[in-house]
Amino acid sequence: MSFGVYVHFPFCAAKCPYCDFNSHVRTVVDEEAWVSGVEHELEWVAANQTERPVVETIFFGGGTPSLMSGASAGRVLQKIAALWPMANDAEITLEANPASADAARFANYRAAGINRVSLGVQALQDADLKKLGRLHDKTEALAALALAQKTFERVSLDLIYARPGQTDAQWRAELREAIALGTEHLSLYQLTIEPETPYALLHKKGELVIPDDDLAAGLYETTQELTEAAGLPAYEISNHARPGAESRHNLIYWRYGDYAGVGPGAHGRLQTRDGRIATAAIKLPERWHDAVTKNGQGLADSIAIHDGDAAREHLLMNLRLREGLDLAAYELRWSMRPPLEKLTPLVEHGLLALGGDILTATPAGRLVLNAVIAEILN
Repeated sequence: MSFGVYVHFPFCAAKCPYCDFNSHVRTVVDEEAWVSGVEHELEWVAANQTERPVVETIFFGGGTPSLMSGASAGRVLQKIAALWPMANDAEITLEANPASADAARFANYRAAGINRVSLGVQALQDADLKKLGRLHDKTEALAALALAQKTFERVSLDLIYARPGQTDAQWRAELREAIALGTEHLSLYQLTIEPETPYALLHKKGELVIPDDDLAAGLYETTQELTEAAGLPAYEISNHARPGAESRHNLIYWRYGDYAGVGPGAHGRLQTRDGRIATAAIKLPERWHDAVTKNGQGLADSIAIHDGDAAREHLLMNLRLREGLDLAAYELRWSMRPPLEKLTPLVEHGLLALGGDILTATPAGRLVLNAVIAEILN
């Protein structure tokens, strides 16, 4: 089974008003304390696994990992390589913001072992970038992208659509422009109003209006149309890539593999001596570091996942993928299958397709995937 390591760097220069990720603004970041804590957590994970699997992917997420030094990234990578065997072609990704991109910083990441960058551009319109709370403008975003493409073997570009006031024509033009930039991978996320964010308050007061469900669905369909035509089909609901350029790390999540999550607020799914567990680290960096120093790990939760719950999670994640769910492999792993009486009506309504042992969500089904999965699991 594939194994990956997710490393969470929780610090940002500013908090975006739509963001509900575990990110924290600090005037001064103690990188030494963060690296030390991550090293301790990596040791705890390795000590509690039933075996030391080969690390196929590593992902530095955040927060804004591109605020950390190349030396910090290098220390983390060296620690991982000391604890586990590494795949020769391991995919090592770092999320970066255009505002913190510069040639020396990127060169240091590359020297440390980073071979893939996911660049959080989010919009190619200056007015919208300002509304989204981004610290860069379009010119800076394009310069950062050019630098990333020059420095790293693989580059992904992130954009948000269904933004306030956005029309289909505007999104078509912006997405065509993004495709023309030539990255191998696009992450295209629909803006959602997350609870307890500044956007949620503005939305509740009627001061922030996002596209209604019909327009949002149309924007999603436009996204599929343009990316498919450009040779960047969706391999997952929000992720598009040229064949072979998919995010191998994220595929571990969606195929329900094992992954360690280290750093403040990180989540993991691990096979341990006590069975499969779900881990979640303490979110506040200072509290996390105190716990790591005291206990060797900063977990807020470590919960046993019983096979029935694991099978539900597996189905929920795997149906996000264009490749679908291999029911024979699923049954071999969990000794169960989704009930045929639940699947048949969804197939008849054109929301699922069943070809042999491969169950996939149709284009219509992907539009309402949460509801489709709820029908299967309830």
